[in-house]
Amino acid sequence: MVTCDFCGRRETDASATLTWTTSVEGRVTRRYCDTCSREHLRAMEAKLDREHW
Repeated sequence: MVTCDFCGRRETDASATLTWTTSVEGRVTRRYCDTCSREHLRAMEAKLDREHW
């Protein structure tokens, strides 16, 4: 099971998470669902801390 670290959405099917974004922040792997990835794409690309989204 994979959980979105922003909204908490959960997926049990691995193929459903192919469009998710994965990042490493301070040695911690974080995963974001496709919806949160689209909403916060500019902040992710600017490498802003998650607190500023």
